[in-house]
Amino acid sequence: MASICSVLPELLCKFPAIDDGTIRLARKTIDDGFKGFVRTYGDAIDTVVQPLQWFLNYLESLFVSSPWIVILALMVAIVYFGSRNINITIGTALSMIAIGLVGLWNDTMVTLAMVTVCTLISILIGIPIGILMARSERVQSVVNPALDVMQTMPSFVYLIPVVMIFGIGKVPGLIAVVIYAVPPMIRLTNLGIRLVDKEVLEAADAFGSSAWQKLKNVQMPLALPTIMAGINQTIMMSLAMVVVASMIGVGGLGKNVLQAIANQFFTVGFLNGFALVGIAIIFDRTSQAFGRRLQKHSEVIHG
Repeated sequence: MASICSVLPELLCKFPAIDDGTIRLARKTIDDGFKGFVRTYGDAIDTVVQPLQWFLNYLESLFVSSPWIVILALMVAIVYFGSRNINITIGTALSMIAIGLVGLWNDTMVTLAMVTVCTLISILIGIPIGILMARSERVQSVVNPALDVMQTMPSFVYLIPVVMIFGIGKVPGLIAVVIYAVPPMIRLTNLGIRLVDKEVLEAADAFGSSAWQKLKNVQMPLALPTIMAGINQTIMMSLAMVVVASMIGVGGLGKNVLQAIANQFFTVGFLNGFALVGIAIIFDRTSQAFGRRLQKHSEVIHG
């Protein structure tokens, strides 16, 4: 290769990179601008996200301070009425009892509160954006590249701007988790609505349905299985990101896993990982069963 470069111009052998001085100046300009933005609008941003802090603190305090038997009974009741499946209900009870027996109940409650809030926020953000994408090719062409970046960017990179803007704490971790977990909710809502049979929509038009009536009574019920798949994926990604978010102050099981990695505590890491898997399976099985029940209900009404 050296012999080839000896007869070729230097431009063709050494990639024409921007000089270090220009790159340093560009970095300094961007970093200073970002820091200036944070200094100017930091207080306003903190005021906007303060309700998230209150809600997360309230839910976490409620889960941790309530008697374990009450939380367990409430979870079992929610799982049963959501799934109407006795096997899933028994599995939920046994999983939560096993988590409590190994001393991880409080940490699990902290993680459960975080995942619950992240999932609710992702649903509130994801479904409206997904609907807009399904109704407009222009919106889809704008949003899709942003979702591509969000889904391909390494999860640790999310922490850099979040920490610079919000600092260290629960809310920055929550925001990082939502950014990581919301794309499947948006994509699958869009996909579910777009997959609704055109003949069904034509029948709705023939009966004089408005755009809102078609969305509420036809498209959303028929897209529900796909939307529930989006909720499942959002929950799974929230649980996965909780471990990474523990680096910026999120407590619970993720913090324990991070400490186990740092100190090479195999058993601690395994037990906390087991607890995360247990929560994931409970959420997953319940939401899937609930989606199937809603689909059957809508088929009875529309059929």
